Amino acid sequence: MAQQKPYDGVVICAPVTVPYVRYSDKTAHWWAGAALAELAGKTRLGPDDIDGFCFASFSAVPDTVVGMVQHLGLSPRWMDHIPTGGASGVMALRRAARAVQAGDAEIVACVAADTNQIDSFRQTLVGFSRFSQDATYPYGFGGPNATFALITDNFMRQYGLTRADFAKLCIAQRTNALSNPCALMKKPLTYDQYMQARAIADPVHLFDCVMPCAGAEAFIVTTPEKAGQMGLSTARLAATIERHNAFAEDAVQTRGGWARDIDDLWQAAGCGPQDIDMLQAYDDYPVIVAMQLADLGFCNKPALPDFIAQNDFTLTGSLPLNTNGGQLSAGQAGAAGGFQNVTEGLRQVLHCPLGEQVPHARRALVSC
Repeated sequence: MAQQKPYDGVVICAPVTVPYVRYSDKTAHWWAGAALAELAGKTRLGPDDIDGFCFASFSAVPDTVVGMVQHLGLSPRWMDHIPTGGASGVMALRRAARAVQAGDAEIVACVAADTNQIDSFRQTLVGFSRFSQDATYPYGFGGPNATFALITDNFMRQYGLTRADFAKLCIAQRTNALSNPCALMKKPLTYDQYMQARAIADPVHLFDCVMPCAGAEAFIVTTPEKAGQMGLSTARLAATIERHNAFAEDAVQTRGGWARDIDDLWQAAGCGPQDIDMLQAYDDYPVIVAMQLADLGFCNKPALPDFIAQNDFTLTGSLPLNTNGGQLSAGQAGAAGGFQNVTEGLRQVLHCPLGEQVPHARRALVSC
């Protein structure tokens, strides 16, 4: 891999979350507009000030970013459409940062927004991908739960994890969510409740599954000078990696693209897992959280049961995990689910979280 160019002259600021709701009669366009209105309130930026726009959504169809800038009254000189779901947050951040570095834009608004009407999730699954339609649905696999059940079962067998290990991750995230006013899950989750929850697609049970909802997330990528003029607190982007379809030869997924490039990330960042104050990991299912704990370098996979047992993943613990509750307890607002890792990590290092603050937070690792 070529040596990564540093992100000099780029800062991230103004994290926004439009509070999630389980169902909404509003369109994704309305939620995107609400996010821009929140950004305007934080930054005093108007439509003419935003010269870069990066957009992610499942439910804005048929509109892409082209139709969205028309709908929102923007006139950017740089824009990007990232219809990649969970990966969209980090991808938007990377692309916006390089656009600012190159001078293609000076103030980039990164926005993810999705609605969730009564039938939205079913419709999303019907047209989710050609692969799903050709390779999984004909065998009775009507959605992600069954697919991730196979991944979870294989991972548990191969590395000795149990449902009790996943329980600890899910309970910690629910504990973290209780101080987040925007989280949809408002009640504590006990070990007995987790273990006794009904099976959805064994070994995936009720509290292993995210709750689809409506909502929006946004943040600004700009220069230090512009942020200073707006009086905004900022964070620096130390390093990033991105890899898609990294291990196509694997019959069943036991690793992600993180595993292929993680050494490059830590080298470019000038720190290691031991220096991280919190982890905001993509959490569509707890098995993917466990996978990231290993692939990101916190432990090796055979050591995962011991690592989970020995660490506290709550806000004041040894490795705070998904400090807003993550998708498993805050909700999965479509593509915005991938953005919330970025906005929550940004809030924590800026010391303006939605809920409780991670003590002495300086470095956040965000993974999607």
